[in-house]
Amino acid sequence: MVTLKDIGYIHPDKDLLFSDINLTINKYDKAALIGNNGIGKSTLLQIMAGKLRPSVGSIVKDSLPYYVPQLYGQFNDLTIANALQVHEKLNALKEILGGSVTTENMTLLDDDWTIEERCKEALSHWELEELDLSQKVGTLSGGQKTKLFLAGISIHKPQIVLLDEPSNHLDVTGRTILYDYINTATNTLIIVSHDRTLLNLLDTICELRNDGVVVYGGNYDFYVAQKAIEINAFNDDLRNKEKALRKAKDIERESVERQQKLDARGRKKQEKAGLPTISMNTLKNNAEKSTARMKDVHTEKVHSIAQEVDKMRKGAADKDKIKIGIDNSTLHRGKILVTAKSINHKYSDKLLWEDGLSFQIISGQRIAIAGVNGSGKTTLIKLLLGELQPVLGIIQRAEVDPIYIDQDYSLIDNRLTVYEQVQQYNTDNLLEYEVKSRLTHFLFTKADWDKPCETLSGGEKMRLILCCLTIKNTAPDMIILDEPTNNLDIQNVEILTSAINDYKGTVIVVSHDNYFIGQINVTERIELG
Repeated sequence: MVTLKDIGYIHPDKDLLFSDINLTINKYDKAALIGNNGIGKSTLLQIMAGKLRPSVGSIVKDSLPYYVPQLYGQFNDLTIANALQVHEKLNALKEILGGSVTTENMTLLDDDWTIEERCKEALSHWELEELDLSQKVGTLSGGQKTKLFLAGISIHKPQIVLLDEPSNHLDVTGRTILYDYINTATNTLIIVSHDRTLLNLLDTICELRNDGVVVYGGNYDFYVAQKAIEINAFNDDLRNKEKALRKAKDIERESVERQQKLDARGRKKQEKAGLPTISMNTLKNNAEKSTARMKDVHTEKVHSIAQEVDKMRKGAADKDKIKIGIDNSTLHRGKILVTAKSINHKYSDKLLWEDGLSFQIISGQRIAIAGVNGSGKTTLIKLLLGELQPVLGIIQRAEVDPIYIDQDYSLIDNRLTVYEQVQQYNTDNLLEYEVKSRLTHFLFTKADWDKPCETLSGGEKMRLILCCLTIKNTAPDMIILDEPTNNLDIQNVEILTSAINDYKGTVIVVSHDNYFIGQINVTERIELG
């Protein structure tokens, strides 16, 4: 069990990240922690893991969690055994078997005589049997590092497992092993992820928001259904509040007008009655005060309702504010863009593809490039773009205007500010207010316009690229996406999905996220083996 009570965290720069976080994850629960980029998911997970101390509040755990981080650079100089925290036991076992049966070695081993076998079995299960426990973590690929730390689960056998974006660098095979583990796990699981296939394997969704954590008792599809109900109810409530605001304003106007008419009739009667001037002035003042009091009452009511409406509008889901407007390619559908005949490439004198690749790409198609890590997916993209030439075979390319969105968002110039970046695409010479209006449309507020691009998250960079594409006056003929959902939160994945579905040109995508591939209606595949 993990219990968080009134948890708050303040960054070293004194900025408040979150506060008043209350959450209980029961034993054997399989829970997801989701939320927008920058909301604090990874920080909250590190607090649960004991890697960070909360600024306020308390945390109770019934055992020490096993934590798999999202980034592994801090382990690069360690050996695999060190990174997995098994080096002391392995050394003690080696010395004991060599005859050095000391108290220190026996204490370090702690009767864990199967540690070496468990390490071998765990690495083999995660397809890492070729690794040597003495080699440095820095020699491994991103996918291998993820698998390595996931292998540590069956080595240490923890009761509580905390995973931060565990499927990010895994290929299809690696994800299948991960999904199998989640399905059969008897540990308590708390997982930060945007992988919707993975999220559907869990039984609880915990959404971290600005006002705390909201728990949904079901998988991701259940969460989506519940959110849709919430949004519909919210929109109904907002419409009712806006209707009430209009009615209150009408009543305020009508009441003031009616009172003014009554006051005018009263003055006429008083004049006919020939009342003294002093009496007339007193009655006039009383009438004015009465009208002012009535107006104040109505104004206060209108202001109160207006504040509620304003608060609700600000609380509307950000993704509902974005309507993507990428123009369509001018290429006619069916035009042959690429023809490849038995093409191949090599690294270190070794050919990438055993039989070479032969295919055509036709305008309007949606194609997934599929293959395990190291099968040459990014190399094929560079061949399609003309950045590389095949060492064997022939590739013919039509004159096209492609956009390549790689994993590092290289279309973004990190030396520029957000505003300067979109100006690079302002070929229609939109006025400054029009450009800033477009930025606001893509959720970049006034506070973001002068922010350096290097400080943006992956999701923010993806949104900025989409904003640039809507500002550019000519649409790309082809959009190529290389692992586009890595490091994006669910909100930004949905924004990207909407943009790609609105676009009618050619789409080529490299992704291990089969849920995303299905959502953007991919119909063709190029398999790399």
